[in-house]
Amino acid sequence: MNSLRFADLLVLGLYFAAMVVVGWLFSRRVKTTEGYFVGNRSYPGWVAGISLFGAQISSITFVAYPADAFKTAWLRYLICLTLPVSVFIASRYLLPFFRRGQVTSLFEYLEARFGPNTRVYGASVFLLSQCIRISMIQYLVGLLMHSLTGWSVPVCLLLGGAVTAYYTIVGGLEAVIWTDVVQSIILTAAGLLILGMIVWKLPGGLGQLLSTAAADGKFLFGEAGADGRIQALPWGFSLSQKTFVMLVAVGVIQWLTDYVTNQEVVQRYCAARSGRDARRALWICCWSCLPTWGYFMLVGTGLYVFYRVHPDPAAADMLSGASKAEGIVPFFVSTQLGPGFTGLVVAAVLAAAMSSMSSAMNSMSSVAVTDLYKRHLAPGREDRHYIRVAKGMTLASSLIMVGGAWWLFRADTMTLQHLWTEFQAILAGGLLGLFLLGFLTTRVDGRAVGIGIGCAVVFSAGMSLVALGYLPESWIQAVESRFDSYYTGIVGNLLTFAVGYTAARLLRPSRRDLKHLTLWT
Repeated sequence: MNSLRFADLLVLGLYFAAMVVVGWLFSRRVKTTEGYFVGNRSYPGWVAGISLFGAQISSITFVAYPADAFKTAWLRYLICLTLPVSVFIASRYLLPFFRRGQVTSLFEYLEARFGPNTRVYGASVFLLSQCIRISMIQYLVGLLMHSLTGWSVPVCLLLGGAVTAYYTIVGGLEAVIWTDVVQSIILTAAGLLILGMIVWKLPGGLGQLLSTAAADGKFLFGEAGADGRIQALPWGFSLSQKTFVMLVAVGVIQWLTDYVTNQEVVQRYCAARSGRDARRALWICCWSCLPTWGYFMLVGTGLYVFYRVHPDPAAADMLSGASKAEGIVPFFVSTQLGPGFTGLVVAAVLAAAMSSMSSAMNSMSSVAVTDLYKRHLAPGREDRHYIRVAKGMTLASSLIMVGGAWWLFRADTMTLQHLWTEFQAILAGGLLGLFLLGFLTTRVDGRAVGIGIGCAVVFSAGMSLVALGYLPESWIQAVESRFDSYYTGIVGNLLTFAVGYTAARLLRPSRRDLKHLTLWT
């Protein structure tokens, strides 16, 4: 274990102090739930876009993307490259549904279209998936802090979590958005610093990095074969193995799910001052994320080349799987960067994590209060009451985050980027199919949707049991030999849509007013 030097601690101290001050400043401006959840709908496109970028670039990006490229290749970057397709669809056709209704929670649309039960289901699935996501993010933050400082794991988890919880609780979305802007700048600069240091310390510089990585297949969209060498993905359609075409489909579905069914994103739609600003925010986020994800993958590839040129037993263990690959960035930072620079990188990883965690906690609070508490448990209360409840919900989400991260510390996992891709597919719960039934059909009602959701839940629950190993080994092997869990999201959404539409044709629902609720009305 290493200890941070005075210059590093000074950088970290200044960063934490700045976040606390921002939270305190915005706490005095929070007067209503409209301000707490959507910032009074007043932000220009560039601010909302950078904030959305900060929410997308988490410590999963900063630590897990390099770990994935270091240990394997660029397979999961193929999923990232499909983002513009999904942003085009979302910004052109789907964004107006949320802007038109002046919604606070995207699940308000589901109630208007299908009824209150569907709204509760959507909100519940979102809350569950966000609990797992923020736990993964906090786990990676704690891993870095623990590796660099030698502080105990609980202290590492609580330090970043406490500061994030403070400014998110007291400042609401306004504090989240402006801290996102600052954090995005810090994390981008630190990522470039790490990559620059790798290139500088390689004898052959950038040319050596590119040529060695290319010769070893580290830039391929592929996985390691039985001989340990990277093999490119096959083309074509398959449910039993990863192929180029299927991963493109996974990417489009994953990003559409994120940009249509994720409250974090929709809150930025709603916080923008106009529809034009909301669309601009989406494209700013898109064209910021793609190169950022790319150079963090390149950081991982660079670390692979660096430790081929400068062998180290600890790095070799991470490459072989004897220890977790997520430790490679903390290991390089702690051994190769000088005083002050290490503190900047730690601050950047904290910034990456805190921007995502604060956005997630605020969106979870928004959904819990708007869709569940205010709608079903305590309607008609004063706005001040709902703000207090929202702050309590944010605090509860921070405790769940720290507890989930502690569980991950004690668990044996595959690379976190791989694990998160699988969890996204399993926990989607057919939400995208549900929203598409609302947008694209006029005959489907709440009864038909309920049948479609039921089929998707049964399917996703079965895949969850397989992924977690809770079924007999023979069953798990039979499923895994015929079906790659990456495709759970595709099949789950298709099930929701197909079964829901078919049920509607059989049940013959009565016609009702769907003005502004579908693409055709």
